Amino acid sequence: MLALGIEGTAHTLGIGVVTEKEVLANVFDTLTTEKGGIHPKEAAEHHAKLLRPLLKKTLKEAGVSIEDVDVIAFSQGPGLGPALRVVATAARALAIKYNKPIVGVNHCIAHVEITKMFGVKDPVGLYVSGGNTQVLALEGGKYRVFGETLDIGIGNAIDTFARELGLGFPGGPKIEKLAQKGEFYIELPYAVKGMDLSFSGILTEAVRKYKSGKYRVEDLAYSFQETAFAALVEVTERAVAHTGKEEVVLVGGVAANNRLREMLKMMTEDRGITFFVPPYDLCRDNGAMIAYTGLRMFKGGIRFNLEETIVKQKFRTDEVEITWD
Repeated sequence: MLALGIEGTAHTLGIGVVTEKEVLANVFDTLTTEKGGIHPKEAAEHHAKLLRPLLKKTLKEAGVSIEDVDVIAFSQGPGLGPALRVVATAARALAIKYNKPIVGVNHCIAHVEITKMFGVKDPVGLYVSGGNTQVLALEGGKYRVFGETLDIGIGNAIDTFARELGLGFPGGPKIEKLAQKGEFYIELPYAVKGMDLSFSGILTEAVRKYKSGKYRVEDLAYSFQETAFAALVEVTERAVAHTGKEEVVLVGGVAANNRLREMLKMMTEDRGITFFVPPYDLCRDNGAMIAYTGLRMFKGGIRFNLEETIVKQKFRTDEVEITWD
């Protein structure tokens, strides 16, 4: 079976075509800015402008036509309302025009589900992106959130810090590059509250120290990463201990960070369990993960009528009944 997936929760428009075992195409375009963050209206305009050419490119790369597709999936949420509505409208239009079934996919779940294409069975997932930071695992028929950010996502924290340094968006790669040149650790707030995390304090203090002019930006970037990532690894390890699961996966845009990967690898090796990171194009926001999750849902008997495809800006991960595994 073939599935086409459209992702558009935030700054990235992604369209993918997959089978149960293979990604045939995974095309995306990301809205970037030199200064400031992403405005929802700008993201929606970006997606609307590029949907048609990206769809054409995706189908060509996959070597299929829209008529060959068995199911159309789209990112139903969580995300930016205007951006979500663009991709939902496009998915509905294609489903109606070509008489195809349609499935709405939870974006957070899709990040973890795509790892199962690579043989992962039942992981604890650390999902780290701009708007989301969650530790997820399948328990009792739902993806339970064992820990999450109480304020901003780790990606947003890093991007905001980068913006304060005048580095533009996205800031993650630039902060990582600076951190690699850091020599001294500067104490910053470490906020783990039970199983949850907070990044507003570390961000505020890092910016304050930067504006004081007393610290090298390389040392601040290094210290920011070490502190925030240690908290992420701590909560992930607690979830592993609680669930007894033997696989950890790292997904989301921040999964590109080599230091975070290294710290998680050390933790999992110490515990004697498996650690896996998908290829980066499948870690970041992308259409293939939406297509793959939608296909698994459809094969598991899940069906949507058009009235059920309304977008959900605050679509909770643990709302979804996992009946397809």
